[in-house]
Amino acid sequence: MTRLMVRYTVRADEAAANVKAIEGVFAQLAERQPPGMGYASFQLDDGLTFVHIFSGETDAERDVLREMPAFQAFTAAVRQRCDEPPVVTQLSEVGSYGMFGGAVGK
Repeated sequence: MTRLMVRYTVRADEAAANVKAIEGVFAQLAERQPPGMGYASFQLDDGLTFVHIFSGETDAERDVLREMPAFQAFTAAVRQRCDEPPVVTQLSEVGSYGMFGGAVGK
């Protein structure tokens, strides 16, 4: 199981463009409905910091996301929009409730 968090901060003049690019990813996910993965994006209260959470059963789901044209377009330009570049953090679940399509606990 792969679980990742990506966090970054965009410049103020790029926040709307970043949201639009993220919405494109979710539109393509809704259209394709790839199995075995979960993906969520959040915009923090400052309006400039974004957090993305990915969960996949295997590395193959991560590859499916990476190969989507909308995700490629988003990632190709994200660093140019940033004040603070993306930082990827591997997550190790301790427990969860109602997240990632699983039952209570691990």
